[in-house]
Amino acid sequence: MSLNPYESPDTVGKPPPLKPRGLRSTLLSLLAVVGILAILVALLLPAVRVAREPARRSQCSNNLKQIGLALHMYRDEHGSLPPAYTVDADGKPLHSWRTLILPYLEHQTLYDKIDLSKPWDDPVNKAAFEAQIVPAYHCPSLDIPRQLTTYLAVVAPGGCFRPTETRAFEEITDDRGLTLMVVEVDAEHAVPWMSPSDANEELILSLGEAARPPHSSGGQAACVDGSVRSLPQSLKAETRRALISIDGGDDAAAKKAAD
Repeated sequence: MSLNPYESPDTVGKPPPLKPRGLRSTLLSLLAVVGILAILVALLLPAVRVAREPARRSQCSNNLKQIGLALHMYRDEHGSLPPAYTVDADGKPLHSWRTLILPYLEHQTLYDKIDLSKPWDDPVNKAAFEAQIVPAYHCPSLDIPRQLTTYLAVVAPGGCFRPTETRAFEEITDDRGLTLMVVEVDAEHAVPWMSPSDANEELILSLGEAARPPHSSGGQAACVDGSVRSLPQSLKAETRRALISIDGGDDAAAKKAAD
């Protein structure tokens, strides 16, 4: 017999029923959990961004290596570097060197779709420009349309590329590991990848003043020997000029970029 006169046979030995929690209490608990998760995400995001930038910079470096290799392959087949851009009979610019080396970047199909006798921005070439992206021409660190590129050839007096003429490697007498072929610029100076637009001396010298460089330490560049080097924003103008020249006998000044 039960000692508790208020117990019934159905409740003997069972715990008392739980009282339902109020809706307000439940919502407050959920909000507290959401708040904690939001704080954790906010704390972790900067670390994730920092961790990802070295990987993006590495991919950018790999892009420049691919471009440098493609230029070497072009030179092996044609005997020289391509011109910075091709022209029509009237001297009007048609196509960039970036279009000319597409077959050496494993984009032969895209290259075959482009009418090289018409300007890059002619309606006949619009589909080729917009339909397919060339991964090697896109720096993953920059938030820009994928039809734009920040990899520009050095088109300057005494520089690697001539506007409308080819350049033989034999003309490059400075240290090829200290002579720039292609430089990375900031997003502000990005150009359509098919356009005959590149970097002159003035632009290259101004890169140290970029408000938002491609990477935290500055940009990168492909050298004539196929290597890739960093171009810190702190580089002085005289060092940048020495890196641009192909036969200036200024390797001593250019070596400051490697120190």
